[in-house]
Amino acid sequence: MIRQQRTIKGSFVYEGIGLHTGKPVRTVFHPAPPSTGVRFRRVDLSPAVEIPASVDFISAEEIRRNTTLENKEAVVHTVEHILASASGLQIDNMIVDIDSDEPPEPRDGSCTPLVEALQKVGFENQGVPVRFLKITKPVVFAQDGIELYALPYKGFKLSFTIDYKNPHIGIQYASFDVTPELFVSEIAPARTFVLWSDVELLKSQGLIKGGSLDNAIAVDAKGIVNNVSLRFANEFVRHKILDLVGDLTLVGAPIEGHIIAIRSGHRFNLKFARLLAQELKNQQRTSGADKRGIWDINAIQTIMPHRYPFLLVDRILTLEDKKRVVGIKNVTINEPFFMGHFPGHPIMPAVLIIEAMGQVGGILLLSAVDAPEKYLVYFIGIDKARFRKPVVPGDQVRFELEMITLRKRFCKMKGVAYVDDQVVAEAELFSSIIDR
Repeated sequence: MIRQQRTIKGSFVYEGIGLHTGKPVRTVFHPAPPSTGVRFRRVDLSPAVEIPASVDFISAEEIRRNTTLENKEAVVHTVEHILASASGLQIDNMIVDIDSDEPPEPRDGSCTPLVEALQKVGFENQGVPVRFLKITKPVVFAQDGIELYALPYKGFKLSFTIDYKNPHIGIQYASFDVTPELFVSEIAPARTFVLWSDVELLKSQGLIKGGSLDNAIAVDAKGIVNNVSLRFANEFVRHKILDLVGDLTLVGAPIEGHIIAIRSGHRFNLKFARLLAQELKNQQRTSGADKRGIWDINAIQTIMPHRYPFLLVDRILTLEDKKRVVGIKNVTINEPFFMGHFPGHPIMPAVLIIEAMGQVGGILLLSAVDAPEKYLVYFIGIDKARFRKPVVPGDQVRFELEMITLRKRFCKMKGVAYVDDQVVAEAELFSSIIDR
């Protein structure tokens, strides 16, 4: 799995009432630079305090009904719906200014109102790759009858089972391959629910001061107290999946794997998130891939099908979504083509310079589509090719390509190759994306 990091296109205001505090609250959502992650900023404090959405900032306070983050004395409660909306829509970087200690609860208890606000402002690819936590071996958590598993899987899949004694909830199961489109239609609309028998207990604990029968489904022994129709037959388990999507955001990277949860809630979701965060650190340490935002050879091999001896790109230095890309090829005497081109006078074949240029352009093209690993880039034309200077062992060739036209699966790029800031080759390339 690979894709570009993305943020929102602009800032917008989202206001309402905190679910547990009952306080009026104003949040302002802002774009953020690559590799920022999601961060909350308590702007009601002086100076403002920033609280990253990370397992390192999970509150030490034992809170079972929501997800709370803290940074020293500053806390922000009930962040799971904002985190779920960001994760479900694949928003990697965002700043959320908040003038209270709890964000507003969406008016109907689901994520749909916030998701619609985020969709309205739109999203922007940021030209740097996302680092995924790839589950390569089972990760298991079990405590007090609660079970959570992470299993290898090509994609992001969530399966959840709940088991309530209340007959109107009972045992429910749901499983989804989570994509932004599926999240919007099948998960985000699922509303918060509460057992009516727990309402007085929650009130006695100083919670749900902003809760009402308008922003939650209340269930007692006779059925749904607020007499509303369910949006899905298994809406209750879908909301549990929604909460889990939000809590897993704290791992620090999107997950490539299958997450299975049985009877879990926020408290155990967060414990599992800590396990997965440690797995992420282990992977980064052993692979050396702890620098986010770099199109290194690992990222290149994820997006490109080429392999030795025909992968001719070593690193992408700059990528502007659908506009421009800069990549390099380090030319060594060990290149297999030097054995015959030419013995005693090694020169990189001009056709391979164009091929390397095309591969750099292919990364620009493929990085702009969903699931780029499912596609190939074909040359369909080369025009105005010129070769100004030989490329020899020891050279580092820098390829700079600009998108001239892009229409659906067809594009035209202008490419220039440099060695030590001297032009060695240039061409106009015509390419097409096809299914792999």
